[in-house]
Amino acid sequence: MKREFCLSSRREFLGHSTGALAALSAIATQRSQAAQKDSLNPFAYDISRLEKTDPNLIAYEEHAHWKAPHPEAKRMAIAHDDTLYICSGNYVTALSKSGEQGMEIALAEPPRCVAVAKNGLIYIGLRDHIEVFDAKGAHKATWDSPGKKSWFTGLTLAENDLFAADAGNRVILRYDRSGKIVHRIGEKDKERNIPGFIIPSPFFDVEIARDGLLRINNPGRHRVEIYTADGDFEGSWGTFSTGIAGFCGCCNPINFALLPDGRHVTCEKGLPRVKIYSATGEFESVVAGVESFGANGKACGQSDCTAGGLDTVVDSQGRIFILDFVTGNVRIMKRKA
Repeated sequence: MKREFCLSSRREFLGHSTGALAALSAIATQRSQAAQKDSLNPFAYDISRLEKTDPNLIAYEEHAHWKAPHPEAKRMAIAHDDTLYICSGNYVTALSKSGEQGMEIALAEPPRCVAVAKNGLIYIGLRDHIEVFDAKGAHKATWDSPGKKSWFTGLTLAENDLFAADAGNRVILRYDRSGKIVHRIGEKDKERNIPGFIIPSPFFDVEIARDGLLRINNPGRHRVEIYTADGDFEGSWGTFSTGIAGFCGCCNPINFALLPDGRHVTCEKGLPRVKIYSATGEFESVVAGVESFGANGKACGQSDCTAGGLDTVVDSQGRIFILDFVTGNVRIMKRKA
């Protein structure tokens, strides 16, 4: 955030000589400039220089864009047939490949996250519990809440399990398909070399890669961590940096998705941008820079940064969908020729 500093000035009435007044005015100007320079805080968190992206790093361009069906859009999911599901308002809405609205599920409170199984079952994370619906939107089950502190922010599905990111309890919950919790992943454990998650705000995500391992963002540590389904810590990548290759601010990345080849698509807040990293965490390119999300960056700067934010999913063609929480815009990005 660029910070501006202003100094008050005083008018001095010195003599009646025009020449003397001009000389004194020049001296006053010099002193004012020197004082202003001295007043600048060398430790100020000035990120204005980072708000422009090197165009040579941008590897994607917009192919199409839609508007979320309702205000306050939060998360997305992509089904195996490339149907897009958006959580917005008190609804989860299905959108076709061309953006046409299909089935819609109305809920008693805002949905926080969603995942869709191969058999068509739709799992919706509300703040403290999970609801299950069939492909036509009929309610099938309500899973018990893990506790009052629970705040679900991300879901992903394995063959027989569902993994839920609980930002309130700073843990990944592994459920079986009946809704029973069978494991808690990521709780701090020195003996097992598990560092624990630092979640300053409700941005916590989980994905399962083709290698069967979980990828989980640890935003307070500015990295993505790798775990087995049984909760063994396998490693991590990512670093704090104001440079384009790292993650800056209090807590980034906030959300991410996996490309078909295992590469990562990461989302950041504060400086809202979407980037590509290799399967092992090396920075590769930018999908959309800070310039693409002006209102989002301003919203984040005016509060505790829960108002801003982005989400992303990837379809079977490798197209990247970006949801802007502030404007409600969904942008479909394709790699440049």
